[in-house]
Amino acid sequence: MKRLLLGTSLLWVLALPSVWGAEKLILDGSSGMLPLATALAKAYQARSPDPQVELGKGLGTGERLRALAEGKIQIALASHGISPEEVQKGNLKVIEVAKGAIVFAVNATVSLTDITANLVCDIYSGRVRSWPPMGGTEAPIVVLTRPPTEVDPQVIREKLACFKDLTEVNTAKVMARGGDMAKALAETPHAIGMTSMTVVEQSRGRVKALTLGGVAPTAENVRSGRYFLTRDFFFVIKGEPSAPIKKLLDFVLSPEGNQVILANGAVPLR
Repeated sequence: MKRLLLGTSLLWVLALPSVWGAEKLILDGSSGMLPLATALAKAYQARSPDPQVELGKGLGTGERLRALAEGKIQIALASHGISPEEVQKGNLKVIEVAKGAIVFAVNATVSLTDITANLVCDIYSGRVRSWPPMGGTEAPIVVLTRPPTEVDPQVIREKLACFKDLTEVNTAKVMARGGDMAKALAETPHAIGMTSMTVVEQSRGRVKALTLGGVAPTAENVRSGRYFLTRDFFFVIKGEPSAPIKKLLDFVLSPEGNQVILANGAVPLR
C-alpha cells in the first residue's frame, strides 16, 4: 500500500508542471479588432503552444471592462471608450498595438476602385442607388453599415464632413458585428460597406478596398496621416502583466509580430 501511495504521489507531482504550464489567456472585446487579434494569436500559437490563447466573439465597451475586472478575460481588445478615470480606477494598462485603416470596401463583383467623400455620402443617403452612374454593371447598390456606436461609423462621421449629419438610406443593412460585415461583403454581390483593411486582406480577394479621393489605405499613407480614416488597436490588461500575458505581448510587439500585423492590413507602431 505504501508503495502504491508513493507511486501515485510521484505521478501527481510529475503531472503538476504540465497542469500549471497549460495556462489559458482569453482575449475579447471590440469585434472590429478580432480579425487582427486572431491572426496574432494564431501566429503566436504556431510558435509556442503555451499559453493557450482563446478569442471571444466580441464584447461592448462596458462588458469588456467588466469581464476584465472579474477575470473572465485576461486581455480586453479596444479601439476607444476607455477614459483616463477608468484606467486609474480599474488599475488598467493600455498597450497600443497597431493602427488600422477604416475603408469603404466592395464585393469583388464591383468594378469601382476609387470613391470620393461626396459619392460615399450620396450612396449612403440613397441619392445614388445603382452602380451604372459610376461605370459599374447594371445592378442596385447593396449598402451595408454598422451600428452608430461602433468605431468605424464614429470615425467616418467625425472625419467626413458630408457624413456628419447624414441620414442613412432605410434599405441599408446594419451589421451588428465586425465579423458580420466581413461575411456580408464577401458573400453579397454589388455590396459596399465600411470595414478594416484587415478584413480586406483576410478575404482572399472576395472583398476590395476602395481608394478615397485617390488616396490608398497603405501603411505608408496611414503612418503619414495622408489616409485619415484610421482606428487604433489596443490591448488592455489589469495591473502588471502575468508571465503568460507578458510572453504573448512580447511576441505581439516584436519584429515577428510586426510582420503579422502588416500582413493583415494593419500598421505596427514600433
